[in-house]
Formats: sequence, C-alpha cells, structure tokens
Amino acid sequence: MKEQLLAGRLVTIDGAGGVGKSTAGHATVDYLRKVGIPAYATRQPSDTVLGGYIRAHADTYSGISLACLVAGDRHHQQATEIGPALEAGKVVLCDRYLPSSLVLQVLDGVPAEKVWQLNDGVRVPDVAVFLRADPDVIASRLAARGAHDRFERDPDRSIAQQVELFNQVAYDLRARGWPVHVIDCTDLKPQQTAAFIAGLSVPLLHERTDEGTTA
Repeated sequence: MKEQLLAGRLVTIDGAGGVGKSTAGHATVDYLRKVGIPAYATRQPSDTVLGGYIRAHADTYSGISLACLVAGDRHHQQATEIGPALEAGKVVLCDRYLPSSLVLQVLDGVPAEKVWQLNDGVRVPDVAVFLRADPDVIASRLAARGAHDRFERDPDRSIAQQVELFNQVAYDLRARGWPVHVIDCTDLKPQQTAAFIAGLSVPLLHERTDEGTTA
C-alpha cells in the first residue's frame, strides 16, 4: 500500500453576511499551511477588475443584471484562478460560491432555475461548508463591522431571510449530491471553526492505492 497525494481540493464557505466566512476561511488557510498543506484563499466576487466592479456596484445593479455579472465572474475565476490552483495541488478556500447566488440572487428576484442556468458548468466543490449562526449574533457582528452592501443593510429582515434560505439551499444541494457540511459557529471562535473545516478537507488529500500486488 502506498499513500499518494492527490490534486488540490476546492472548499467553499457560504452563509449569511456577517456569519464569519472570511475570517474562518483565512484562519483555515493559516491552519493548513502550519501543518504543511499548500492552501490558497480566494473569494467571490473575485479580486479581478470585474469582481471589484461587482462589489463596488452591488447597490447599483440588481436582479438578473447582477446575477449575470456574478456568474460571469465565477466562470472566469474558475478558468483563470481556481482551476490552476487546484492543478498545482493546493487546497483552495473560496469565500462565497454558487450557494450564495442561490440565496442572494433569489432574494433579489431571480428564480433559482435561472441562477442554475447562468452557472451551468461551475465545478462542484469537494467540500461545501455552510456556516450558520443565530440571526441576533449575526446582526450584532454586522453592527460592529458595518454593512458591506444592501443585502446586509437591513439585518432585522434580510439576515433572517438569508439564514432561512441558506438552510434550504444546504438541504437542496445535499439532495443533489453536493458534499454539504453545516457548521453552527454561534459560539465558536474562528480558530475552532477553522479546525472543523480543515478536518473536513485534509482526509480528501490522500488515498490508499495498491502497488505491486498480485492476485
């Protein structure tokens, strides 16, 4: 038996705005690097010109217009950033992915079926993490750091809706065969959440293969 390192793995982290995705993602990358695993942090929208434009104008564009921009950025990022990083054997931690579009764009009036059509061909992650927390805790975090866009600006309404929709999307994606893992981080520190995510990711990096055996 020989232990063989496989190609990289894609780990996505989704959840309501303010739940702690970015902090958990970066903490997970730090954790993996400390144990000698090459890890790479990215986000959606991406850090390209298009991704930056989307983040800067999320209050300007809405509905199908924003959904098309986000999907286009996702396809481009898959081809130019995520794909190459995976081929290089890295664990890619992506802050937001298709599940966020299935929540935010749907809240923005776009049917889920249309979101799926726009994202046809997007890679299924190897680990799809959903971070969950009590809406009141999320609201307090948003109040502390400030809202990033109109989806976070009304925590009494939007955050509760996001939490409910993310729960539904997690259920639906699991039924589609996605490797969904829900982590309640209401009472967890970022390092604890990172340890959970790393624990889901590391076992996928190795497999046992028979070598030189005969029947």
